[in-house]
This record gives sequence, C-alpha cells and structure tokens, in this order.
Amino acid sequence: MAAPVFSLSTDHEDFRRVVRDFAEREIAPHVAQWDKDHHFPSDVVQKMGDLGLFGLTAPEEFGGSGGDFTSLCVAIEELGRVDQALGVTLEAGVGLGINPILTFGTQEQKERWLPDLVAGQRLAGFGLTEPGAGSDAGATKTKAVLDGGEWVVDGAKQFITNSGSDITSLVTVTARTGTRENGSAEISTITIPAGTPGFVAEQGYDKLGWHISDTHPLSFQDVRVPEDHLLGERGRGYAQFLATLDDGRVAIAALAVGCIQACLDLSVQYAGERTTFGKPIGAKQGVAFQIADLQVMAEVARTVTYQAAALKDAGAPQAKFKQAASIAKLYTSEAAVSATRIATQVFGGYGFMEEYPVARFYRDAKILEIGEGTSEVQRMLIARGLGLPVE
Repeated sequence: MAAPVFSLSTDHEDFRRVVRDFAEREIAPHVAQWDKDHHFPSDVVQKMGDLGLFGLTAPEEFGGSGGDFTSLCVAIEELGRVDQALGVTLEAGVGLGINPILTFGTQEQKERWLPDLVAGQRLAGFGLTEPGAGSDAGATKTKAVLDGGEWVVDGAKQFITNSGSDITSLVTVTARTGTRENGSAEISTITIPAGTPGFVAEQGYDKLGWHISDTHPLSFQDVRVPEDHLLGERGRGYAQFLATLDDGRVAIAALAVGCIQACLDLSVQYAGERTTFGKPIGAKQGVAFQIADLQVMAEVARTVTYQAAALKDAGAPQAKFKQAASIAKLYTSEAAVSATRIATQVFGGYGFMEEYPVARFYRDAKILEIGEGTSEVQRMLIARGLGLPVE
C-alpha cells in the first residue's frame, strides 16, 4: 500500500489550539514551582481527563472518543511544549496504562478498569524494567505462581511511571510464571491493584528531569491477586509488551517535538528582546543561524513523527510502521537533546539559571533518548528493517 502523506486536518489543528490553551492556562503558570517541589498535580491530571485526553483513542463504550492516534500525538506534543513531565504522564497513562488492557484484556477486565482510566480520574502503570531486566526478558526475576486460584507475586520493578500517585489504580507487571520446554522463562502479565497487601510503591526517585512525573521503584512480597488478573494469554506477556512499544515510540517522538518547539519559541522571543551593543542578539548571525537550525529540527521532527502516526492510523503493515516508529523516535529524541543545548547557548548565562524554562527543558530532554528504547536499540531495529543481520 502507498504510504499516507502526513497532513494534519483542520480538526487536528483546532484540537491543537484547545490543548494549547489548556496547557498555557492550567500548567504554564505553575510548572516552575511544581518542578522545584517535585510535585505531581493530580488535580490537573484529572482536568486533562475532563478534557478527554486520556480517552482520545479508546472506544466510546468505555467512555472514550474513539479518535485517531494522531490526535493523541498532538495532545502529547502540546503538553510537552509547556512541560515534558505532564506530557509523559499522558503518554504513559494511555500507552502503558490503558492500551495493554484495551488490547489484551477480557471484556470483564475492560469493563472493570477502563472507565476510570479512560476518564483520567485514575492512572495505571506498566512494570517491566528490573535492576537486571528490561529488554532482556529472560533476566526477569519477578515471579508469579498459582496457589488456590490466586497468583502469588514476588519481586521488584524500577523506573515505573504513574505507579505510586494518589490516583494510581493498578500496575500491570511482567513476571515469570513458569519455564518452557527449552528452558527459557515463561513471561506473563498480571494486573495488581494499588493497595493490594504486599505491593509497595517505594519512595519516588530524585530524578535529573521530569520532576513533576510520578516514578517509583516497586516491590512485591507475597502479593495475592485473583487468577483472572492474568492479562492476555499466559506466556505471552513480553510479546504483548513489545506490541505496545511501537506506539509508545511515536508518542515519545511527539513529546520530543514539543520540546524542540518550546526551545524554538523561547529562543526566538529571547533573541528579539535581549540586546547587546545596542542591537537584539537575533540580529547577529551567530545567534540567528542557531535558531534557524532549531526551526529545521522542529519541521523535520514533526514530519517524521506525524508520518509515523499516519501509518498507524491507516493500518499500515506492522513492519513498515515499526521502521517509521524507530526512525521518528531516534531522530526526534536526539534532535531534542541538541535543541535544548542550542537554546541554552542562546540564553547564555541565563540559560543556566533554573528561573528560565530552557534549563528545565535541558534537564528533561536526555531521558527521551533512553525511554521506550534507547537510541542504540532504535539503530539496531532500523538496521534490521534494512535486512542487515545485526545482533
């Protein structure tokens, strides 16, 4: 099939303005203090739910609007233009919280958990990463055994988003549920409601960036949940998680686009206002050319991101979408890191001060090259898509 051409519709652009107005009204005035205090604003997250952001791609039967993936990317970009942490709260809330249940859950599981998640009144996380396991599923140490109609879960997870807030309702975790005939681990996914005895969201991390997002290590000690909390087919847990990653990579790319756009907007404004030797610094080629590079980054990043989203919405073959997702994730995340460095340079000494938002974007950007698959993983996947036998 021919690749669809990226072009945002009038409805998408109208929706962009709605989300932008919300972000500038509800988030922008407070974000510096929230970042300083490492405060997770649950009430604002629920307002994002009231706006329908968590239900953009969910079916109407669960309270969603049944919209397209592109709309979700637009929302993430616009939130990320004001604050990256709240952008990733939406990205993870949908991609890692809602989507696994929506895609692999039974009808009963969907009816039980999705309405509150889709409404944005509650959040869910996904526990994959462990100290020695993430992409290496065989190294997973968290275990779950059946005992009298219940799964008994023991283990630990780390770097789990939306996992310990006051509105978190559950975390879906990967766990060893047996051993296959070839000796490899059987990995399944199990949903564990918040408040289940033995399930503890440990103290939140003191992170370099994303100070506003909710991120915790998790521990499970003799945690018991009913057998019907198994999500999807037993032994298919890791494969189920991988199936969600391509969407997540494009969503992270949208977050990176927001970061680049913020750097561009802030730099243009500052370069027009800041004067040296009687002229705005934007009149100097050394500054103007750097800002021109930001514009190029923003345009290219937006194009590869929404081209990938268009493939998703058009139902393109998975191999084509996977390649586009990795390209978008790789380019935009690395461009975002470069964009924050350029913006900080434009601001000079002021860019090193926390009172200026470019400092926050500088701190926030690095994780974009790591989460949802590192840059190295994306290069490996792109090379494989070209038919190269890379290991």
